Amino acid sequence: MNKPLRRIALFCGLLILTLLLRDNWVQYVQADDLQSNKHNRRVTIERYAQPRGDIIVDGKSITGSKKTDASDFAYKRTYKNGPMWAPVTGYASQAFGATQLESIEDGILTGNDDRLFFRRTLDMITGKKKEGGNVVTTLSAAAQKAAFEGLGDKKGAVAAIDPTTGAILALASTPSYDPSSFAGNSTTTDTKAWQSLQKDKDPNDPMLNRALRETYPPGSTFKVVTAAAALEHGLYSDVDAKTDSPLPYDLPTTSTELKNEGNLPCKNATLREALRVSCNTVFGKIGADLGKDKMLETSEKFGFNAEQFTPVRSNASNFPTTMDQPQTALSSIGQFETAATPLQMAMVASAIANDGTLMEPYMVRELQAPSLDVIEKHSPKKMSEPLSKENAQKLQSIMETVVKEGTGTKAQIPGVTVGGKTGTAQHGVDNSEKPYAWFLSYAKTGDGSPVAVAVVVEDGSANRDDISGGGLAAPIARAVMQAVIDSKK
Repeated sequence: MNKPLRRIALFCGLLILTLLLRDNWVQYVQADDLQSNKHNRRVTIERYAQPRGDIIVDGKSITGSKKTDASDFAYKRTYKNGPMWAPVTGYASQAFGATQLESIEDGILTGNDDRLFFRRTLDMITGKKKEGGNVVTTLSAAAQKAAFEGLGDKKGAVAAIDPTTGAILALASTPSYDPSSFAGNSTTTDTKAWQSLQKDKDPNDPMLNRALRETYPPGSTFKVVTAAAALEHGLYSDVDAKTDSPLPYDLPTTSTELKNEGNLPCKNATLREALRVSCNTVFGKIGADLGKDKMLETSEKFGFNAEQFTPVRSNASNFPTTMDQPQTALSSIGQFETAATPLQMAMVASAIANDGTLMEPYMVRELQAPSLDVIEKHSPKKMSEPLSKENAQKLQSIMETVVKEGTGTKAQIPGVTVGGKTGTAQHGVDNSEKPYAWFLSYAKTGDGSPVAVAVVVEDGSANRDDISGGGLAAPIARAVMQAVIDSKK
């Protein structure tokens, strides 16, 4: 071969080698990035080429799929009672992507998960159409309905947990939205529905998951955490012994008086009486006496200052890490910078009901293949132990007094032992906004504690005292607890 031909052959060989290298780079190294690229329309077309698997509650699907016309996408998602279940499912939209369970478990629902590889290969050989798997949740349809209907046209949220396992039983948020309204990709109907739900168009922000993603000042409901800290750190051991609680009480190093909501019997009140009538002075002084570090330790054992993954992410609740004594006192009654999600406060009630053991909250019981074979099953996990069994039972006793003869009487259920704590969280400049009404509680039957609940109502004709939590939020919590108890009969 002459020299020019050799050069041409060598050059062509280099071109072929470069092409092979590039081809392998694209197919193997960049494959995942290209597949997940939001501009890769083929991925979206393939995702909606067949019906999605379903999200299951109590053995029944709360989702479905519908054949579409005149679109690259063969099927679109549908939802049953969409607004009620939106805080659980999230949405799967051909135009706007997916959130929450629809996004996190997209691989299972579309059938693309690596754990379904053998199934997909077998279907290719047999010619069977590709199918998605199912996501089986821990939710209770009865509890969710009670929570959603209880909130009604009020703005707020409910979280309910099984204290013994951490299974989430209800997760409601209002106002809500129907994910079906923008599940397609129509530039008229779907886009219009989507735009109408955005916060700049609707200040009520219906797409905000208030149960997981909104942190509120917890007000007096946080006093149960402060009571737990007092017991755990040995400041007090007898819930019926008098505390060292002067009245009036000035915040440490200041001349600012910490006031109670009304003329309450709070001077040297016992922990039981102080929680029953909700004494700011008693619990503020407990926080100041314990100090920042001990209050922070107990708060973080309950889950504060950390995100929770259920697997849907919940915002981290906040207990301040940098405070002076007066700020510690205010934080210990749920003021200053203390803030909590409804899920977090349900976790607090859950740990107390479960004799001091906090279980990790979760909402997916198992993942199923299209054949309904279980490919992953959740095992309940202990998260922490915020307080001992002895101290948890002491705290249960005084929380039960709150419901029997305190501010939480509207949560009473005949034949059931209920413990609870009301709260009113003031906010806004100079507390000018309507207060948030809170109630956290748990129920106990002869078979144990099947449910713990936290309810927050953002707006309503709430009075500025703890009775507002008892009046607005406690009846919702009672309905949710009753629904769980009835469903187990």
